[in-house]
Amino acid sequence: MRTPGGSAADPGTGPGPEDGRAGDPGLFGPGSVTWQIHSDPVMWIGGVRALYLQALHPAAVRGVMINSDFRKDAWGRLMRTASFVGTLSYGTTEAAEAAGARVRRIHRLLGVDDPELLLWVHCAEIDSYLHVVRRSGIPLTDALADRYVDEQRTAARLVGLDPGQVPDSTAALDAYFVEIRPRLAAGEDARTVDDFLRRPPVPPALVPAREVFWRRVSALAYDSLPPYAHELYGRPAPPAETVTRRLTATANLLRCVPGRLRWRLPPRHILRAMDRLGPETRPAPYRLSEGAAILDAPGKGRHHIGADRHHNGADGDDGGDSTRWRTRTPG
Repeated sequence: MRTPGGSAADPGTGPGPEDGRAGDPGLFGPGSVTWQIHSDPVMWIGGVRALYLQALHPAAVRGVMINSDFRKDAWGRLMRTASFVGTLSYGTTEAAEAAGARVRRIHRLLGVDDPELLLWVHCAEIDSYLHVVRRSGIPLTDALADRYVDEQRTAARLVGLDPGQVPDSTAALDAYFVEIRPRLAAGEDARTVDDFLRRPPVPPALVPAREVFWRRVSALAYDSLPPYAHELYGRPAPPAETVTRRLTATANLLRCVPGRLRWRLPPRHILRAMDRLGPETRPAPYRLSEGAAILDAPGKGRHHIGADRHHNGADGDDGGDSTRWRTRTPG
């Protein structure tokens, strides 16, 4: 389970290659869906949702309990995970490859490089990011959602997976969740993660912030899980419409903080990328519906396999649920 820290073993990103090579768009670049949506503050809620979902795989969460100290360094690990994702999304190619190499090395050393477990962690993470982004109001069409899933096979490669064995569309992602569903359970380890995410230990001075802010984030992350996850945890969620309304309201509140201000928080991946590539590469998730106006601008970013693929599969309640709240392609 890639809990806060970038891997099951918490390698973080550490010091890496210089992230200032002018003109290098990195692994994704401004012409990607990843570049746009990973800048949105709702990704933090998606990350917590991923932790809830990942904990339902008994073998994956057992590895975390054995190799991780997440209960002692929750906030540090959360920031290191954000830095890892930020490096992959906005860093130079060299910096992203180096970060991936560190994760793979730690996985091998601790014996947590089982492809089945890595695939579960990847799919739960990508499904969660995609789900909360779409459900909170970002106008992501079916084609763009498929493109995002396809792009993230690059991230899967960096943590040690064969991209050819990783879902490349929302339909393939849904099929994966249907297949793995019988192997999921909420055992003692999952209960520990649940308790921790609901009320993580913090210094006394931060208790008010935890009660005001963190509890809302954690509740939204849990409530946005697919129905089968609520059944396994044994805790009901509010009606779907209520969850969507609360998630959208919270996301819009977070989006009121100017991006330039939010992005100044360390490690400043987005601002550094804009300095490297130019101010016109500023991420703009809400403009994704404009399609060609944002994606694949001349000389920016890269073309990705399956970029024009449309999702034609049926919705289902037994998958990861990333497509249930989608914005449909016009026409």
